[in-house]
Amino acid sequence: MNSAPRWDIEGRSWPHRLSSHFVETPGLIWHVQQMGQGPVALLLHGTGAATHSWRSVMPLLADGFTIIAPDLPGHGFTRGRPTGGLTLTAMACAIGHLLVKLEALPMVIAGHSAGAAIALQMSLANSAQTPVVGLNPALMPFPGLAARLFPSLARMLFVNPLVPRMLAGIARMPGETERFLLRATGSTIDAQGLAGYRALMSTAAHCGSAMEMMASWDLETLSRQYASIAAPVMLVHSDGDSAVPLASVEKAAALLPNARLEVLPGLGHLAHEERPDLAAQFIRDHASTTGREAS
Repeated sequence: MNSAPRWDIEGRSWPHRLSSHFVETPGLIWHVQQMGQGPVALLLHGTGAATHSWRSVMPLLADGFTIIAPDLPGHGFTRGRPTGGLTLTAMACAIGHLLVKLEALPMVIAGHSAGAAIALQMSLANSAQTPVVGLNPALMPFPGLAARLFPSLARMLFVNPLVPRMLAGIARMPGETERFLLRATGSTIDAQGLAGYRALMSTAAHCGSAMEMMASWDLETLSRQYASIAAPVMLVHSDGDSAVPLASVEKAAALLPNARLEVLPGLGHLAHEERPDLAAQFIRDHASTTGREAS
């Protein structure tokens, strides 16, 4: 059984493979995809995904932006571990180190799901006002009893080494990845996207890291600090998202002092993969509008 996705095996047909390179920072060797020219747009994927989730968004933005899209620590083809593990603050700090190494200062940061929380954590840590686009953002803790039970359950599952291996084995069963994604996200995506998720979810290390990330996430602490985030934030959610309730995104939008919310009809949690044209347009418009306001 493969422990982690391998660039020479699972990565052979990776979307935009020729745009990939590997960058070393303390404790990590990052898989990063870069393309285009112009101001930097940083794209951060969500839990359990990788750069392939931006496969159709990147070319649509590349005519006006330099796209930087990394695999988050523990995900995809990035290797190593940031100081502090896969916590929200540690991952945000690690991305900051990556940007320093790349000598890149983003004009806009777009994050999908948990990637949106990382973007806001970066804004908070750096007191930055870089515009943020949160696509189907996971920004609030689970409501009620689930807020207390879920992280504990995820930790218990994570420390059992058999669980990630079992999940990887299930993902290799014919049709199981497709069924899981539809059930978990409410989205129907293309064959290339499904192949990417199948390659990732079939490896125990990727599954284990996704579980550790969920177990380590502290959205309760982050959400208490939203009022301190001055960055202009656009939140884009879908009414068919079966992973993140619309009510939680509405609550986050109300807490952020400079946020607005757009709701897309008929799409699921992977809306940026279902309609990359809409995702690219939201990113482009938010970057240009907030840029004009700043000037």
